[in-house]
This record gives sequence, C-alpha cells and structure tokens, in this order.
Amino acid sequence: MALRDLGAEALVCAPPDEDFARRLAGAGVPLVPVGPSARALTKAAPAPSSLPERAAALIAAQFEVVTEAAEGCDVLVATGVVPAAAGALSVAEKLGIRSVSVTFQQLTLPSPLRRPLAYPGRPLPPEVSDHRKLWELDAESIDVLFGEALDTSRVSHGLPPVRGVRDYVIGDRPWLATDPVLDPWQGTEDLGVVQTGAWIAPGVRPLPAALTAFLEAGAPPVYVGFGSMPLHTAPDAARVAVEAVRAHGRRVVLGGGWAGLTRSDDRDDCFLVGEADHRALFGRVAAVVHHGGAGTTTTAARAGTPQVVVPQAVDQPYWADRVAGLGIGAAHDGPTPTVASLTDALGTALAPGTAARARAVAATVRTDGATVAAKLLLGLADASKPRGSART
Repeated sequence: MALRDLGAEALVCAPPDEDFARRLAGAGVPLVPVGPSARALTKAAPAPSSLPERAAALIAAQFEVVTEAAEGCDVLVATGVVPAAAGALSVAEKLGIRSVSVTFQQLTLPSPLRRPLAYPGRPLPPEVSDHRKLWELDAESIDVLFGEALDTSRVSHGLPPVRGVRDYVIGDRPWLATDPVLDPWQGTEDLGVVQTGAWIAPGVRPLPAALTAFLEAGAPPVYVGFGSMPLHTAPDAARVAVEAVRAHGRRVVLGGGWAGLTRSDDRDDCFLVGEADHRALFGRVAAVVHHGGAGTTTTAARAGTPQVVVPQAVDQPYWADRVAGLGIGAAHDGPTPTVASLTDALGTALAPGTAARARAVAATVRTDGATVAAKLLLGLADASKPRGSART
C-alpha cells in the first residue's frame, strides 16, 4: 500500500489461505497464491523429520510461481521461512533483478549477544555456551535441512549451488522491519542491518457493529486471542482465559483465531469475534492477552494497551521478555496457562503503573516504517526507469 501511494505497482506472493486473500483484497493488493496453506500446515503440526521434504516442495513452488509473477519487476522483497526466502531470492537472481531480504524479528540474524533459535528435531547442544559456536551450528543445521533442496532447484534453473544457505538468505544488508524501541538491534556492525520500523498498514477498518455495541455496553474488557497459533498444548485455553479475566471483574472479547477458541457458557460478559482490525480494537480494551507474535505485540504497544504474552513458539518468548522488560505488561511462564497463572499475569497487566508505562511507550513507537521501506525500495529500482513504473 505504501509503494502504491508512491506511484509504484506492487503484488504479493503468499500462501493461498482465505485469511490472506481477504486481507489483501481489502487493501486492493493483488495476491499470487504460492505453496501450501499456512493454516493447514500449522494446525497439522507435521513431524520434524518431514521438514526437508516440505522445504523442497516450497522452494520448487517459489521457482514455479514467483518467476512468472516477478517478470518485469524492478525489486523483489523476500521474507518468511528460510526455504521460501531462499527460493524467492534465487528467482530474483535468475531474473537479474534487485532483491531485499526482510525479517520481522531479529532472532534469525547472527549476533554474538544471543543464542540462535533451534530448528525442530535439531536442538542446540546445552553444553555449548559460546554464542558464536552456536551460530556456526545454526548455519550447519540450515544447510542440512535446506541445502540439497535449494541447490537441486537452482541447478535445474541454470544457477550455481549456494555456499551457505543462511548467509545467502540474509545477505550483507538485511532489513529488520521492527520498531527500534520494542526491538532494538543487538548485533555487530559487520552485518549491515537496516531497521525500517514496523510495517503497519495505513488506515483503520471499522469494527463489526455487534462488537462495537459490546464495547460500549460497559467498562473496557480484556481481549484474548492467539492469532495463528493452534494451541496444541492448551486446548482449554478459552475457558481458562475467561475465568482469569472474570477473576478481575472484567468482561472478555475472545478472538477465535486458528485455535478455534469458543465460548464455554452463554453469559453476556463474553463476546466472541472472528476477524477484527486490532488497530481499531486494542485502544478500546483494558489489556490484550496474546501469543506474542511480532505484529500483535507491536499493535498493542502502539495502542498503549498493557499486554499479557503467553508465548507458544519461535520468537514469541523473545517478545514476551521485551514486553515485561519494558514494563508494558507481563510475560507468562510457558505456553500453557492455568486460571491461577493467567490471573496473576493479568494482575500485573491491569495495574495502574503498567497502564501508565504502556501509554508512555506508545508515544515512542514509530508509525512510518512501511513508508520508510517503500522509499528505500524505490531507491533500489533502476534509476533509468520512471519512478511511476516501478514494480515490486
């Protein structure tokens, strides 16, 4: 949307899920479906042993679909899981167009100040404490998991094999699309990270009329939703969350999400909502209980609303720690809440001091990240072409 505001054409290649299609259609941005359903894959929780096979299919899909979609474009932006990004960047290389690698959290960028994330089925050795050594092991794991699949597709399309999949994906100037207050870059200068700020869509979509009526019928409720997390370890999360919120005398807005949260009773203090614009909703609730995704964390922080993060996987424990460290909410210990543990965490989030701190931090969160990124992308486009003709 920011690119189009600057006169460029833009399209998105993403999984074929209806959720993504609906959101992009609402923004008027074309969607080119690629790869399997993200929702089906997340809910299925396939065995770690199938990761190389799934990666091979995903890389092949990038070559098949993105090659045609990117034809005639000036810049390709690659993000997402490593095999998808590696395949997309390879397409840009094949087509001879500029490319940028973007991450929405810094934990995949090597840094001597922290440990890398472990891949399923390949845990990091607990006896190794040297972060540099762990990052070397991380690079080896990525090559084992994805190297053969990537090189097979590359060679079949006339490209040379890659030496080091992770470094190929990251490049020497990766972009970090996060807010510098919420997620200050902690690394070394030899990796030329460009931190643009978080990418937040302009405008706000109106809330459903029934949800608006519920919000206006009483004191601000607590929102509980876990986004794209299926909550395999917490099947009773909806009941637990509602009881914990009620323990504080609050009403509840329950977001169904990919976990399929549902109401456990018919009391009128609980409202179940499907899809709603968090930017419109979070400023009208007393606290947000969520999984700790980068987008949800940033949106709640920008709204100045206290948070309780119940991290499930990947980068979510990091965001939980950031919320607690900034004093804008509480980090739940582990992915499976109980009524007691969530009641306690909500006590921290609903405290007056937390609310004041959340409002103070909100005033520092940048809102221009998408525009900054769009201007940088246009700067990468061929200078000989009219800016209005740039395609991404």
